[in-house]
Amino acid sequence: MDARISFVTLAVDDVARSRRFYVDGLGWAASVEVADEVVMIRVGTHVMLSLWNRADFEAEVGPTARGGIPPVTLAHNVATREEVDAVLETARGAGADPVTAGTERAWGGYTGYFADPDGFRWEVAWNPGPLADIVLP
Repeated sequence: MDARISFVTLAVDDVARSRRFYVDGLGWAASVEVADEVVMIRVGTHVMLSLWNRADFEAEVGPTARGGIPPVTLAHNVATREEVDAVLETARGAGADPVTAGTERAWGGYTGYFADPDGFRWEVAWNPGPLADIVLP
């Protein structure tokens, strides 16, 4: 099996609300849409972010945990510290819950976090060194 992720699927309570946040607010382009069921956004060469109605998600994969912070983070890497702050501001403008402002990290990078309408945490990060060559387009 190849080391690869093709889809990241988030179970969301309100597909239209998630669409407003990601497509209208952040300016991402929907690739596939089925009203009240799913919005899929191409986020990489061969990677899709799927925002799937929670009830349909649970019907296929089983019940999900409710309450608290989902135990996963998603990351959006950028080329500079200034871009971290700009992306965090864009997310706030789209209605994101600002979790943390951009902060210098002990490991040498600069990151901040926001939460989407369902509480999924997005890290916005500038990573110094060779890791940036792997994760930046």
